[in-house]
Amino acid sequence: MIPTIKPTIAISHLGCEKNRVDTEHMLGLLVQAGYGVDSNEEMADYVIVNTCSFIEAAREESVRTLVELAEMGKRVVIAGCMAQHFQQTLLDEIPEAVAIVGTGDYHKIVNVIERAELGERVTEISEEPTYIADETVPRYRTTNQSVAYLRVAEGCDYRCAFCIIPHLRGNQRSRSIESIVTEAHRLADEGVKELILISQITTNYGLDLYGQPRLAELLTALGEVDVPWIRMHYSYPTGLTPKVIKAIQSTPNVLPYLDLPLQHSHPDMLKSMNRPWHGRVNDKIIEQIKTAIPDAVMRTTLIVGFPGETESQFQHLLEFVQRHEFDHVGVFTYSAEEGTPAYSLPDQIPEEVKEARKDAIMSVQQDISLRKNQAEIGKIVDVLIEQEHPETGELIGRSPRFAPDVDGVVYLKDPEGKASLGDILKVLITGADHYDLFGEIK
Repeated sequence: MIPTIKPTIAISHLGCEKNRVDTEHMLGLLVQAGYGVDSNEEMADYVIVNTCSFIEAAREESVRTLVELAEMGKRVVIAGCMAQHFQQTLLDEIPEAVAIVGTGDYHKIVNVIERAELGERVTEISEEPTYIADETVPRYRTTNQSVAYLRVAEGCDYRCAFCIIPHLRGNQRSRSIESIVTEAHRLADEGVKELILISQITTNYGLDLYGQPRLAELLTALGEVDVPWIRMHYSYPTGLTPKVIKAIQSTPNVLPYLDLPLQHSHPDMLKSMNRPWHGRVNDKIIEQIKTAIPDAVMRTTLIVGFPGETESQFQHLLEFVQRHEFDHVGVFTYSAEEGTPAYSLPDQIPEEVKEARKDAIMSVQQDISLRKNQAEIGKIVDVLIEQEHPETGELIGRSPRFAPDVDGVVYLKDPEGKASLGDILKVLITGADHYDLFGEIK
């Protein structure tokens, strides 16, 4: 009997790190099932596009990718948030798509490909996503060898007025501490030097599973894992309780890096956004965090141009940024998402006003970031070596101040050839610009 040759499959990953983990699990399952995985989309028999639908710009990128692949004559599988969001509409618009897979169904990808091979046009979308992969689900990592994202929970129980995520990914569902720690040990054994904890609201970790948040206990347990750096994303300030702060302080491998997605500073704006802590995100809570963790690196993300945002409310936000001098700031212009409460709000802000407000904050933040980076000059810091510049041979890495993809990097001179990729080395910082640092290996 002639063995059946299985098709080769490529995955085009779009969107956030949570989407990336879904992509890695799909790749792991396909490899386990004997499928060839090819990074070259032109050579693959199928291309799975793991789409993003968070804002309009992300949807445009997803659609552009799908259309380009369809024009190449590829058999396309549409997965991810856009698949969950638009479902049959996408299949109607893209006849080359052989399957569509929702955010709670990526673990069925092998069965989806098998059915597509038999000629079925597959729709595999749970009405409400409830699945979350655990440590038993195979995973084929797509990050560099030293970094891995570790998902601790999926979904969100809040209903912020601007956000489509709960509709696309369901309510919060946490993994057990034991499951997370088991996977962390395995990643450490694979040579990972930095674990990045992700979920929609990491400070709410465990609430659904244990009846109360258990982030402090999780951090303490991860302190036993042989990995030098553990970084948290999406740490909401109201969840940074004394217990959590103590766990950060007492767990040596947990970096004092606080990613605080505040979105705004004005209480009326936060109330309009239906942020659950709108009365408590203020100067006092930020100062309390700074006092408790004085060496903390603080990042935040903000939204400008939310419906009804007045010039006075925007100035409140601008002054808030100037006053607190965050290390890193990301700014989004409000994107009206159909299906969210804010979509039909009156007093929508013109695009040119949104862009001007974004530019104003980023201009202020550039000066702050430059000062913060210049303050690093003369210090000797740990740097994780991650890549070599293909043209200059210069090494590129990150210090604990910088998260991958969203913050800056450290450019390094290594005249004696001491460094290898994946090393964490002592580096003297010799220069700085608005985003990046420059240094020499000691």
